[in-house]
Amino acid sequence: MVTVERTQTGLRLEKNVLKVLKGLAEYLDISLGDLVEGIALHSFEGKVPFTPETLDKIAQLKVVYGLTLTSADAHRLTER
Repeated sequence: MVTVERTQTGLRLEKNVLKVLKGLAEYLDISLGDLVEGIALHSFEGKVPFTPETLDKIAQLKVVYGLTLTSADAHRLTER
């Protein structure tokens, strides 16, 4: 185990992205913060953060929560 110092943040996310992330964290039995940290650390090294099985679960959660955004939409979102 590695000891770290965490900081509380006011992160804002698109509502359906957040629902999928929360659902995935619940499925994996980890906190939302641990999930986001894991995704970031994998991405920083150019590694894929999810197994094929987890990607299947993400696809299911996207349908359940109506998430239609894709990576092509990244950095192109505006708020109402």
